[in-house]
Amino acid sequence: MADNAIIEIRAGAGGEEASIFARDLFRMYSRFAEKQGWKTKLLDNNVLRISGENAYKYLKQEGGVHRVQRIPKTEKSGRVHTSTATVAVLLEVESKAIEIKPSDLKSSSFKASGPGGQYVNKTESAIRITHIPTGITVASQTERNQASNRENALSILRSKLYSIKMEKELEKIGSERNSQIGTADRAEKIRTYNFPQDRITDHRIKKEWHNIESILDGDLWPIIKKFQKEN
Repeated sequence: MADNAIIEIRAGAGGEEASIFARDLFRMYSRFAEKQGWKTKLLDNNVLRISGENAYKYLKQEGGVHRVQRIPKTEKSGRVHTSTATVAVLLEVESKAIEIKPSDLKSSSFKASGPGGQYVNKTESAIRITHIPTGITVASQTERNQASNRENALSILRSKLYSIKMEKELEKIGSERNSQIGTADRAEKIRTYNFPQDRITDHRIKKEWHNIESILDGDLWPIIKKFQKEN
């Protein structure tokens, strides 16, 4: 099995500022991958595949709710806003690792659109797939044809189903989910990016780093190394 990672980033609370922060995180992981010489591919508007040796190993702890505290560019009174974005880091799995029955899938097509909602394709090349047994819905609209978008969507779906399978197996053998960095308690706040104090705090391992701008530009090694040591 490859060690590629699929990263899904969604804006949380905070309106437009949350969307901007989600894009900042998207760029951070893209830049980090670029600096490692890894390959990246946009599977959907908010889903990125990172292909490279140990990509998932080094990025799995990034899964969870990220919080930012800063003054938005649109804020005229200088007030600090708090916004969030949710990051899910999945291991990309081969088709043989997870069996998906065609009868369990419901597919539909739609017109692809860009981040601002503008149409980027006049034909219905985008694909949305729902896995009926679990209710998981995935989509892809970055390719020009349905076949390629369907392949991307199925890749995302397989990774999500595999993640669920692994979590269930951990529970069966009595493992403490709180000790599983990167897979445990994704609904909880894991990290805060405090711009006024130029400080990043990871609430799981109680560690802090400075130089936010450098880290958001892809310099994630200080954080990754600390997690490797703790784990």
